[in-house]
Amino acid sequence: METILYEDNQIKEAAAVVKNGGLVAFPTETVYGLGANALLPAAVKSVYAAKGRPSDNPLIVHVANFEQVKEYVDNFHPLTEKIVANYWPGPLTLIFSIKKDSLPQEVTGGLSTAAFRMPDQALTLALIEAAGVPLVGPSANTSGKPSPTTADHVYHDLAGKINGILDGGATKIGVESTVLDLSDPTKPPMILRPGAVTQEELEALLDSPVLLDGHLVSATEVPKAPGMKYKHYAPDTEVLMVKPQDWSTALKWVQEKQKRAGVIAGPAVSETMRYDTAAVFMYAKDTVEAASKSLFAGLRALDEPLLALDVILVETFPNEGLGTAYMNRLSKAANGRFFEPGEQ
Repeated sequence: METILYEDNQIKEAAAVVKNGGLVAFPTETVYGLGANALLPAAVKSVYAAKGRPSDNPLIVHVANFEQVKEYVDNFHPLTEKIVANYWPGPLTLIFSIKKDSLPQEVTGGLSTAAFRMPDQALTLALIEAAGVPLVGPSANTSGKPSPTTADHVYHDLAGKINGILDGGATKIGVESTVLDLSDPTKPPMILRPGAVTQEELEALLDSPVLLDGHLVSATEVPKAPGMKYKHYAPDTEVLMVKPQDWSTALKWVQEKQKRAGVIAGPAVSETMRYDTAAVFMYAKDTVEAASKSLFAGLRALDEPLLALDVILVETFPNEGLGTAYMNRLSKAANGRFFEPGEQ
C-alpha cells in the first residue's frame, strides 16, 4: 500500500478516502491521530491491525462540533455545557454514556460509554466536516511506542500500512488530551488520563471537585479510556527517570559503567551532560511545557538503532499542573523506573 502525504489543499481527497473505509492520519494540537470512519466496523478493525493495538482498548471519537455528539448521547452530565464552552475545541476528551448500539463495539471496546473530542486543529476539523462522519483517532504510531508529534514520525511507523497522512506540521502540546469521565451525571467528573487541561484548572472553572483516577486496570478489565492498561510510550532502549538532585551521580555512573547514555532534558542539564554522554536531545527551555512538547520526539530520536544506546536518562518535573501529564507519560515510558543512586 502506498502512503500518500496530503497537503492542506487536498483535504477533500483525504476525506473521501477515510469516509469510504481507508485510514488517514491527521494532526491535532496534542499528537497525530490515526483516522478511520467511526461508523464502519471494518475500518475501525483496520486501525487495530495497522497499530498492532489490543482490540479491547477503546478509541476516541473525533468530532467537528458538539452537535455531532448529540447523535450518540442523550443523557449529559449537568457540567457538560460549561466544560464544552470553555475547552472545545481543545485537548480535552469527554466520556459519556451512549445510546444503545449507536456506535460499533469496535469503537467502545464493548462498553456502554464512548470518548469524544473536538481537536483544536483547523485542518483536522475541516477533514471531519468534509468526511461527514466522526473519526476514531488513536495515536498514529505502532502501539506501545512513543506517540507521533510530526508527520515524519507517523510515516516512520506506519508507511505502507495506511492510505495517507495529512501533514499539519509539528504538534503544539505534545502529550495526549486529558480524558474526563462524565458518564455518570450523579457523580463528580473524574480524570482518567492527565493532559494539558489540568485538575486544578477544571476545579477552578467548575467550582466543584474533580477526581483523579489512580486505580490499576486489571488484566481482565476493559479500560474506559486509552492509556490506562497497556504499556505505552516506550522505546526499545531502557529509559530511566532522573530527579534534579541525581544528575551528577547519574553522570558518574555512566562513566564508571562505560554506558552509552542518551539524555533528554532542558538546557541547564543538557549543557552539563553533553560532553560526557553519547547523545543529547535538548528541550528549547527549562520548562515543563517545552518538555511535554518534545518528550516523544526525544524518545524517538534517541531510540534510533544507529546510536546503539544502553540507556536514556530523562529529566523529571514536579507532579503538578501539566507536570502530572508529563510524568504520567514519562513513567510509562520508563516502566516506573528512576535512576537510584547506589542501586544501579
